[in-house]
Amino acid sequence: MVEEKFFLGRQPILDRTQQIMGFELLFRSPESLNAANILDVQMASASVIVNALTQFGIQDVLGRHKGFFNVTREVLMSDAVELLPKDRVVIELLESIVADAEVFERCRCLKKLGFSLALDDHVYSPAFHDIYPLVDIVKVDVLETPAASLPEIVEKLRKWRLTLLAEKVENAEHYKFCAQLGFDLFQGYYFARPVVLRQNKIDIGKITMMQLMKQVMADAEWSEIEETFKQNPGLTYNLLRLVNSVAIGLRVRIKTLRHALTVLGLEQLKRWITLALYASNDQNGVQSPLLEMAATRGKLMELLIIASRGRGASELADQGFMVGILSLIDVLFEDPMAELVGKLNLVENVKSALLHHEGDLGELLVLAELLEQADFPAVSEQLDICELELDQLLSAQLETFSWADKLSASL
Repeated sequence: MVEEKFFLGRQPILDRTQQIMGFELLFRSPESLNAANILDVQMASASVIVNALTQFGIQDVLGRHKGFFNVTREVLMSDAVELLPKDRVVIELLESIVADAEVFERCRCLKKLGFSLALDDHVYSPAFHDIYPLVDIVKVDVLETPAASLPEIVEKLRKWRLTLLAEKVENAEHYKFCAQLGFDLFQGYYFARPVVLRQNKIDIGKITMMQLMKQVMADAEWSEIEETFKQNPGLTYNLLRLVNSVAIGLRVRIKTLRHALTVLGLEQLKRWITLALYASNDQNGVQSPLLEMAATRGKLMELLIIASRGRGASELADQGFMVGILSLIDVLFEDPMAELVGKLNLVENVKSALLHHEGDLGELLVLAELLEQADFPAVSEQLDICELELDQLLSAQLETFSWADKLSASL
């Protein structure tokens, strides 16, 4: 797909309501996976900008979200950074950049041009007092920073009108602690696998959706499925909104529930029921990060199966989609995956993939999860296990990002 091959990673950045507000973009050359020197950092920083603009396209990679780009001092001072669309990006100054007069002047110039600036992995320092007024976001590594030091750091940085971002948030305790301190944005593995923080019990809507899923897996009669929908008008509405979305790929506008059921067919209905399950969260609706994450996993797995086995493997591709979107139901329900899978009439290879990451589908699920973590060395190894080429992965990623963005944006 491209002359120079790159791994592409996107790490979500969420606000206090767990809405995705942006992605940090990460590119790595396969040849530099095991190297880590100054030249590699500079090359990686520049290549992110070049590839995002030329090879991949900002819109395809980011959709409606903002992109966070790391820059070295050399890239910051170059004209290349000004090629980025100022309303779509946040320029992150790497922690290696020294706050001298030249950097101050460059930041002042970029702010005047309308760019948003961030300090990456930042440790508070009086040396940055002149630069803090120019900065929009300060990212603090809460994993490396002693917890006892964080309140003082937050208090010092709050002297300026900054947005504080806690990065490397690894667990619920990290998140709650940082939220209480006043951090506004969050990034880390905890949010690569989003958790519904305030959900204490399964509501009746989700119970109904699980009942629906069980029915379609067991090939129940259409009348029985329709009756279950009718018992919950709110979830019926959510499903119809999803089905009516232009991102679904249907050429027919859906008018009624029965119309939706007959037009979709059983296999597609399984997909939309699962998507509606994620979209039924009252707090986030169809913009839920869980919906975006699950849909992205499912679509990526479907496209990778088609890329490697051809469109004749449509049944396996459908199963790949189901594995991807079902792989987060334990997060949605806050119940063990084994307990939830036991309630569904799943075929054996789908069940093995979800419970044990086994088989071809399980290996693809591992690949999708590694991409979310931007663990590129492991991704490289997993590609070999899945017998996939990097070009196939990049092509599938871009199509997946565009599909998932349209799915949410059009609702």
